[in-house]
Amino acid sequence: MKFQPLSLTGAYLIEPEPIADERGCFARIFCRQQFQDKGLNPNLEQCSISFNHRKGTLRGMHFQKAPHAESKLVRCTKGVIYDVIIDLRVDSPTYKKWEAILLSAENRSMLYVPEGFAHGFQTLVDNTEVFYQISSPFVPECASGVRWNDPAFKIAWPEEVTVISAKDQRYESLP
Repeated sequence: MKFQPLSLTGAYLIEPEPIADERGCFARIFCRQQFQDKGLNPNLEQCSISFNHRKGTLRGMHFQKAPHAESKLVRCTKGVIYDVIIDLRVDSPTYKKWEAILLSAENRSMLYVPEGFAHGFQTLVDNTEVFYQISSPFVPECASGVRWNDPAFKIAWPEEVTVISAKDQRYESLP
């Protein structure tokens, strides 16, 4: 795997290094030791998928509050997403900054989202599926988020938002 640091401290684009032959290819997409060597959280407590029927669906911007903050490894297994992270760590030099990465079934890349970041995505095609590996179990009372269109961030979403949950619309703007 190739680990490419992003502009937000602690976040990485991770690219598998496939070995190809006449059958197709094989590639590692997680290795505890490689994550530890990079200083990334190697714990996996939960794996989840998100299936989205329509292009323009927006999910986010989600995070879990301490003491159940979570890191995520996100991969698009079908379709294409515009994956967005926001650094919400008050003591970070990249506090309140955001970055977006295109993840697709075709590029097979993954996004490592550290603890203290909000995460969300917008689907760019119909019938998109996203696979998450998560470091902490879901704790409903710690689940939180910030508004997807908060003027503090000015996220440039590539498509009109066609589907968004009522919960995601109700998140507060960051003070």
